Amino acid sequence: MRHVYEQVDGSVTAPRGFRAAGVACGIKANAALDLALLASDLPASAAGVFTTNLAQAAPVLVSRAQLQKSGAAIRAVVVNSGCANACTGPVGMRDATAMMERAAAGLGIDPSAVLVASTGVIGVQLPMEHVARGIDAAVRSLSPDGGPSAARAIMTTDPFPKEAAVEAHADAGTFRVGGIAKGSGMIEPLMATMLGFVTLDAAVEPALLHRALKAACNDTFNAITVDGECSTNDCVVALANGASGVALGEPDYAFLVDALRQVCEPLAVGIVRGGEGATKLVTVRVAGAMSNDQARQAARAIANSPLVKTAIHGGDPNWGRLVAVMGRSGSAFSLEHAAVRIGPVELFKDGTPHDERAPEAAEYLRGKEIEVDVDLGTGGTGRSHMWTCDLSAEYVRINADYRT
Repeated sequence: MRHVYEQVDGSVTAPRGFRAAGVACGIKANAALDLALLASDLPASAAGVFTTNLAQAAPVLVSRAQLQKSGAAIRAVVVNSGCANACTGPVGMRDATAMMERAAAGLGIDPSAVLVASTGVIGVQLPMEHVARGIDAAVRSLSPDGGPSAARAIMTTDPFPKEAAVEAHADAGTFRVGGIAKGSGMIEPLMATMLGFVTLDAAVEPALLHRALKAACNDTFNAITVDGECSTNDCVVALANGASGVALGEPDYAFLVDALRQVCEPLAVGIVRGGEGATKLVTVRVAGAMSNDQARQAARAIANSPLVKTAIHGGDPNWGRLVAVMGRSGSAFSLEHAAVRIGPVELFKDGTPHDERAPEAAEYLRGKEIEVDVDLGTGGTGRSHMWTCDLSAEYVRINADYRT
C-alpha cells in the first residue's frame, strides 16, 4: 500500500466538517484572543491523552470523564487561555462543567458531546461572566476558515501559533488530518503537550483512534521538553468525524499512526522552537543503547540538563557535560565505547577526546538548529530522540515575572 501526504492550509479545520473560532472575551488583560471553540458538523469519535501529573486541573478531570461516557459522539471542544482553572477546588469543577453546558446550549447539542480545556495561570478562578459571553461569541463566529484564529486564541506565552494539516492519499481513499497546539513553557508533557487538538475527516472507531493517538504522541509530543516541567493541564484530543467517506480499521492502524504523526510532529517541534526564551532548536539523538526505552531515558536526561542547555546557548561545545549526563542517566553505558558528536563534529570517541575540533563545533553552535548525537557504547541497537531548546536568561525573566 502506497501512502502519500500533501501539506494543505486550514490547520484544525482543513478536514471536512469542522469549524472553529477564536475570540477575545476578557480573560487576558491585553485584550488578546483567549477563547477558542472547535466544532464538528457530525458526531465524531474522540480520543484523549492527558497529563500524568497528579495535580490535574478541573478541565482535565471533566474531559476525561466525558470521554469515558461518550467517546463516540463528541461534537465540540471549548478552550480558554489565560487561566488554567487548576487547583481551584469545587468551584473550578463547576466552572469547567458550565463551559461545556454553555457551548452545548449555543450549538444545540447535548452537553455530553462537549469537551473542555484550559491553560494559563494556576490557582486563579475563571471570570465566568466573560467566559460565557466569549462562548456565545465563538458560537456565532464558527467558520471553516476559523482554524488560525483558534490557534491564536489558545496561546499564552507562545511567540507564534502552531498549526499543521495534511491530505493523506492511500488505497483506502483520501482524507485530511489537521491540528493546532500551544505550549512554550512548563513543557515536558510525558503524555502529549500543553494543549493539542487534532481532527480527521476519516471514520475511526474510538478504541483504535485512542491507540493510534498514543502511538503518535510517543514520538512527537512525548519527545519534547523545554524545561522538564509536566503541567497540570496537558492534553491532546483527537476527533474523527468520517466526513470524507473514508473508513479506517485495524488493517489501517500503521497508516493511521503515520497520518497522525505527520501533523503531531511539526506541532510538537513548533512548541520547542517557540520555547520560552529559546534561541535554538536542539535535536538530541541517542544510539547504542540496550533498548529503545533506555535510549529515550538518556535522550530525555540530556535534553533536560541545564548544563547542556546553557552550554548550547553560549555556543560552548562542552562534550564533557554530555558524557556526564550519559553516565548518570540510568541507562546502561560504556565510557570506553561511547561517542559524542555535535553537528558534523565528533568530539569524543571510544574514550578519546578530540578537543582540537572544538573551534569547528563552536562555529556550528552559532546556528539556530542544532543536532547532538551520542552513542552510549553498549553495542545495543536501541535508539531514540528528543527535541529541546537552549536555556537563556530570558527564560528566567519570563518565569520570574509570570504571575506579577
